[in-house]
Amino acid sequence: MAGGGAGVAKRLGTLLSGLLECGAFCGVIFGWASLVFVLKDLGYFEDLCQPTATPSPNRTLLPDCSWQDEQFSLVFTIGSFMNNFVTFPMGFIFDRFGTTVARLIAISLYTGGTLLVAFSTPELAVLLFPAMSMLSVGGILLLLTNMQVGNLFGKYRSIIITLYNGAFDSSSAIFLIIKVLYEHGLSLRAMFLFMAACSAWHLLRTLFLMPRTHIPYPLPPAYDYGLRCPGRSQSYRTYEEKRPPGEAGPEETPLEPSAPRGDGDPPGVSFRACVCSRVFAWHVAWLSVMQLRHYLFIGTLNPLLDHLARGDSHLVSTYTNAFAFTQLCGVLCAPWNGLILDRHKRGKTPRPEGALGALADLRASVLSLVVTATLCVLFSVCAAVPMLPVQFATFVLQVLSRSFLYGGNAAFLAIA
Repeated sequence: MAGGGAGVAKRLGTLLSGLLECGAFCGVIFGWASLVFVLKDLGYFEDLCQPTATPSPNRTLLPDCSWQDEQFSLVFTIGSFMNNFVTFPMGFIFDRFGTTVARLIAISLYTGGTLLVAFSTPELAVLLFPAMSMLSVGGILLLLTNMQVGNLFGKYRSIIITLYNGAFDSSSAIFLIIKVLYEHGLSLRAMFLFMAACSAWHLLRTLFLMPRTHIPYPLPPAYDYGLRCPGRSQSYRTYEEKRPPGEAGPEETPLEPSAPRGDGDPPGVSFRACVCSRVFAWHVAWLSVMQLRHYLFIGTLNPLLDHLARGDSHLVSTYTNAFAFTQLCGVLCAPWNGLILDRHKRGKTPRPEGALGALADLRASVLSLVVTATLCVLFSVCAAVPMLPVQFATFVLQVLSRSFLYGGNAAFLAIA
């Protein structure tokens, strides 16, 4: 880490507060199975249940609530779709207008989503559709603005990025906490109003522990950020006075360092060339297929458990809790992937310069991609077994696969 500027305490404060933010807020929508249990108990979409002659384990008749399950699945499907569809325009806003603007938009969306859930009722269950979409988009945008924090820690950059993505996965356990507190008598409205009030903390972090634009990589000397350095601080001016003419300042430095070019070398690769490259296209296709598998599993988990448990609500609750508890381990699993990437990037020989160095970084990610794909295959195989006890193994493989997928994806894009 560079000397001067933001001290170790401030950087660690940024890291840990970002970890808390990602772990408690960003990916809550992926704990949907736990929230559905609460919403069903409150009677959301209950009018869609139809009378049926299907016997339960205690020989009573159960209504056919498949349409209710479809409606809940639709809420999650739209929310998770918005998570991915809006990422591109949100990324453009982040690149074009900087961290502060992007985070203010994210905080507004997140606060609006929590308030919609808080004031929804079984009669106004339709509010869940915009609410989950707003929570999803606001959460992913908060994650995007936090991943640049890895730039503050040099050679540990990939580990920090995957750690944040692991915390994003673990935040799905927040809905488990809501479920447990609801079972102990706390109202859904009170809990979501508390989540809305937490937006004040997001705002304070935006002002004091995040940059106005972006955190450059590599860090320039005496780099600082936050409200204590409005505009151009003394350390910024001193650095700018000493740097050679034409060299980018800290707030103008790209997130990735450019390879040194000679007079005859071609210019840097354009955005369009990156988007149209085969590496990017195949990576998007690979990520889409893997991600779709996880979304299908999460969106249909509650009706799947209900079917395997033959309507036993106690069993469904137990397995829903088990699934949510495994999600907490995402923050512990994701750094393993970052460790694989960083160790293979460093290797035993010095990193080559220029295009050869970029190629070496890509080769270092092969093992990470192979491990991620293998975990996803094993998870899918276990999920296909129609036996309740097997689902414990499915939950473990799912959180491992998902943590490796998102953490490895972010780190791969950072080095590709």
